Amino acid sequence: MSTESHHLPEIRFEKIGFQKLRTAIWHSQTEHKKTPLLFFNGIGANLEIAQPLGEMLKDRDIITFDLPGIGGSPRPLAPYRPWWIAYAARQILKRNGYDKVDVMGVSWGGGAAQQFAFQYMKRTNRLVLAATSPGVIMVPGDIKALTKMAHPMRYISQDYLVQHFETLYGDEQSGAHMFAEHMKPPTVRGYLAQLSAMAGWTALPFLRFLPHRTLILAGDNDKIVPLANGRMLKFMIPQSRLHVIEGGGHLFLLSRAGEVMDVMTSFLDGPDNAELAMLDGALAPAR
Repeated sequence: MSTESHHLPEIRFEKIGFQKLRTAIWHSQTEHKKTPLLFFNGIGANLEIAQPLGEMLKDRDIITFDLPGIGGSPRPLAPYRPWWIAYAARQILKRNGYDKVDVMGVSWGGGAAQQFAFQYMKRTNRLVLAATSPGVIMVPGDIKALTKMAHPMRYISQDYLVQHFETLYGDEQSGAHMFAEHMKPPTVRGYLAQLSAMAGWTALPFLRFLPHRTLILAGDNDKIVPLANGRMLKFMIPQSRLHVIEGGGHLFLLSRAGEVMDVMTSFLDGPDNAELAMLDGALAPAR
């Protein structure tokens, strides 16, 4: 995924209680802005990894932030839970003048996106869940991938990451160098706080109540979050559809960017429920 256009975000720090969070906003480069997109990143991932979204979705604002101890955010001052992540995101949106947004979460961030959509139903327009699961109740990934995932060398050494990229994520090597280039090691305290935030959490009790049109993206070669989890989300979320990336691993957003962005933009720009109801009415046979 090329970044030649250098569409860089505005970086600022937002204070949520006593906690500072490094926040990024990629501003739309078109006159007619579409619905802003709130993005929740994967575990240990700094906001720079969202740069490809800013490069390819230039017709809408994209908002994301580093969690405590991740990227450029100071270390966590206290443990936190998913409800606080959603609350922090809502405060950042409010302070920057955003009301209703599309919401996207990748991997670990998919859990945060589900929590936000439930906690702030009226502030959520559409929901995109990529390479994720409903939480602790999930089909586990490949043990070899999970073992390497936990290895600190994944963050310390770019060579290690590139060398084991396919085993880790199930993706082609094409996305390895870009991922390694944008990645910044999290602090140990920050990583453990993010890991423990989702301990025991599951979205299964509330997924049936989500009213939003939802796109579920899953790779059939994902070593960390197997495709079965995408099927579970599809079964539980009423207005959802599942798009399978054939041969896609855990980082298909990088390795299969063009294909994924086409699917995403078609979904995000598609008619809403009211428009679909009017269309169904217009096409219904006369009685």
